[in-house]
Amino acid sequence: MTDINSPEEKARYERGLAVLTEVDGGSAPAVMENLADIAPALAHHIVAFGFGDIYARPGLDPKQRQLITLGILASLGGCEPQLEVHVKTSLNVGLTPSEIVETFIHTAGYAGFPRALNAVGVAKKVFADRGLLPVSSDR
Repeated sequence: MTDINSPEEKARYERGLAVLTEVDGGSAPAVMENLADIAPALAHHIVAFGFGDIYARPGLDPKQRQLITLGILASLGGCEPQLEVHVKTSLNVGLTPSEIVETFIHTAGYAGFPRALNAVGVAKKVFADRGLLPVSSDR
């Protein structure tokens, strides 16, 4: 079992928290707080591994990482709450609503229309909350 209080784990967590804070736009603390009473180790690993190890890697910029994440979550299906967080994060790192919608249109060819429709529904909610509707599209 991993000791989340070891110096190495604390360093991974701090690195991840810095990356998460940079891209997230403020909703991450709520996710971590929701896990604090039942799965604090899971909250730690989301930050340490997901952001301290994966998102902090060189080679892809935050926009590219978010496009990949959107496509994967949409393709998996059943991840709508996490997809909502990542649609928000995608906007925070500079993706446009049109780019996000285009990602979900592209997903339809690989994961099917139901999953693409669910993803667009999540995006529509986020866009409405941020006053970004209607989304203009070339097609």
